[in-house]
Amino acid sequence: MDYLEKTLKELANTAASASSRNAVVGFDGFVDKIVHPVDQRFGPGDDYQAIETIAEFGSRISAAAGKSANIEMYQEMEKLGGNGPIMANAVLSAGFNTRYIGALGKLAIHPVFQEFADKTNAISITDPGVTTAAEFKDGKIMLGNMAALEEVTYPAMVEAMGEGQLLDMLARADLIAMVNWTMLPYLTQAFNDMLDKVFPNLPPHENRRFFFDLADPAKRSEGDIRTVLKIISRYQAFGAVTLGLNLSEAQQIFKVLGHSKVGTDEKDLKQMANTIRQDLEISCVVVHPTRCAACATKDGVFFVEGPYCEHPKITTGAGDHFNAGFSVGQVLGLSPEACLTVAVSFSGSYVRTAKSPSLGDISTFIHGWDSHE
Repeated sequence: MDYLEKTLKELANTAASASSRNAVVGFDGFVDKIVHPVDQRFGPGDDYQAIETIAEFGSRISAAAGKSANIEMYQEMEKLGGNGPIMANAVLSAGFNTRYIGALGKLAIHPVFQEFADKTNAISITDPGVTTAAEFKDGKIMLGNMAALEEVTYPAMVEAMGEGQLLDMLARADLIAMVNWTMLPYLTQAFNDMLDKVFPNLPPHENRRFFFDLADPAKRSEGDIRTVLKIISRYQAFGAVTLGLNLSEAQQIFKVLGHSKVGTDEKDLKQMANTIRQDLEISCVVVHPTRCAACATKDGVFFVEGPYCEHPKITTGAGDHFNAGFSVGQVLGLSPEACLTVAVSFSGSYVRTAKSPSLGDISTFIHGWDSHE
């Protein structure tokens, strides 16, 4: 495949510059409890058979209507979570100087974030949320407790680190990623506050890039979504804006912007990406289903197939790794097609290993493309 060779060449020419790039990522934080619902237990520990699909899980719950049910959730691991920390961890693994600001603990950093907080010189605003992620062969169901995230506001950021330090950190950043809008009720106001109080006061930065991820906005009203999309468009005045969307998110945004539903093949993905980009008047929109990805820029519309994994070791965080890979590629100056290839490789490597890859790992992964299941 030509785009694989092209990506390897571009990476070889640019990867060494990663250590001179600065990223700021925010603003959420979750403790992720990865669980498997138990179908049948044979003995203690992991001696059980899991409920394999969401449909089977749904049937089990539906059958309990008017009665009751007791479904064991076997915890496979507890790890740092949230779109921001997972994305930041992946950007850090790519070699960028990465700072994090978000919800990692109010009185003290939660233990699952301690190593991450040390590596990113993190600024914590409040306690993290807690997500119980039930994983199945055909997807995942995430149950969240996020009361503490109501404290994520611009005044809280200023209180946590001081306005001068905040402005200095953002002024130095090549990449500013602001993610998980859906779960942070006051983030729309924070976006507005930063447009009014931060970015007009920063010196010009020729290559500044913004990355936004709404994170499944289905539970938010169409009015709320339209409002934040207008605000995101305004960031284009201060840098190149990218909006990252998985398939479900792209379909939701496409509908909110007044367009008729389209399918999910290559042509349709390209159409959604390009139409959303034109409507918002931003630099880039990227749409990433599980098996492929498409993006639209001023230079055209691009598409690559992904290295789909039939039996992933982990799926929670796959989209955040895609976002990290795509953003890293953009900051390094890769072509849109190479950015997509690096992005699907970040995600592909992560779901197979449950570890954030380095750029060296990504080159190795692309070299072995045909050998991946």
